[in-house]
Amino acid sequence: MEHTYTELKVDIEGHVAVFTLNSPPVNALTRVLNDELTNALDRASELDEIRAVVLTGAGKVFCAGADLKGRAAIIKGPGDLLAHSRRTRECFHAIRECAKPVIVALNGAALGSGLAMAASADILLASENATLGLPEIDVGLLGGGRHGMRLFSHSRLRRMMLTGYRVPAEELYRLGIIEACTTAERLLPAALEMAQAIASKSPLSTRLAKHTLNTIEDMSLRDGYRYEQDMTAAIAKTEDAQEARLAFAEKRAPVFKGK
Repeated sequence: MEHTYTELKVDIEGHVAVFTLNSPPVNALTRVLNDELTNALDRASELDEIRAVVLTGAGKVFCAGADLKGRAAIIKGPGDLLAHSRRTRECFHAIRECAKPVIVALNGAALGSGLAMAASADILLASENATLGLPEIDVGLLGGGRHGMRLFSHSRLRRMMLTGYRVPAEELYRLGIIEACTTAERLLPAALEMAQAIASKSPLSTRLAKHTLNTIEDMSLRDGYRYEQDMTAAIAKTEDAQEARLAFAEKRAPVFKGK
């Protein structure tokens, strides 16, 4: 995945791309980081060698939210705020719409925009010092509430938005919002292990599974399950599906070609 970024670090391990937010000191979502992450996710969607993505942060913070200091330099005249808001929305959508499953490894606080990133991903893991929060009320702003609704209950989310309460990792695990609460040292290995498990499956199946889950999320039970049945029928005709069934019968590991 040859491309030069300044605030995003990209590493490829096997079929897994590791994207590390690298905008010191707290990985605030600057315009540069916003655009680089969007671009990297779009590229990952179309690169066959990448089958899963791990998104994490450098240092002790995952993402402290919007870049308030850089906001003034971006929003100078009519239309600038609308354009800025659109770019920010698209960054979160790029995570959700990435054709490859995205695992977020929360290495620290994920606030505001950071929470929106986490809520847009497929699977979440966190270190014990990680938190999720919506502190915008303390700086005269709003943001991230709709994304937070995908993770938190009615009462908890309103507590977060109205008081600035940050939910600690242990509580996130108890609530079933994250899949694991690990030590800082164990976080990335655990995320890579999860990503490699996904990458070992048929890339066609994982892509279609994510697409299907995104599509049926707001559908009724009848319409959603019917759509899922249609997608199952489509994937069953692929070479990868035939290989999966044959490998299962022969009690061996499947060899997928993405066809």
